[in-house]
Amino acid sequence: MQAVAKLRNCPMSARKMRLVADNIRGKDVDKALDILKFTRKEASTWLEKLLRSAVNNWEQKTQGQDVDEYELYISEILVNQGPQLKRFRPAPFGRAHRIRKHTNHVTIVVDNRVYLPGEEETVVETETNND
Repeated sequence: MQAVAKLRNCPMSARKMRLVADNIRGKDVDKALDILKFTRKEASTWLEKLLRSAVNNWEQKTQGQDVDEYELYISEILVNQGPQLKRFRPAPFGRAHRIRKHTNHVTIVVDNRVYLPGEEETVVETETNND
């Protein structure tokens, strides 16, 4: 069962956020939280909070199942560019320089490696006629 958490309009460039997001892509949730805790970038604090939200969403969907028992992992993490705030700063000789304040959108999808009860993957077998 998948659970999704989204962070919209985070005041940081998408390039800086992707540096940290690439480190935790595909990792188990516990290992990813450890990596984020000891990463010295601002993006790690945003992603840690978002990952905890995704885990909490998974618990809400599964009516309080234990996270450790079902081996949650980050199945998908997307970092997209958001809108830019455009500002002007005064420059010498009566000119103005444009300042672009970047934002980004992050989506984290967590999934469980161990199937939940009643969630077993069913394989449909096709019958072949050998006549």
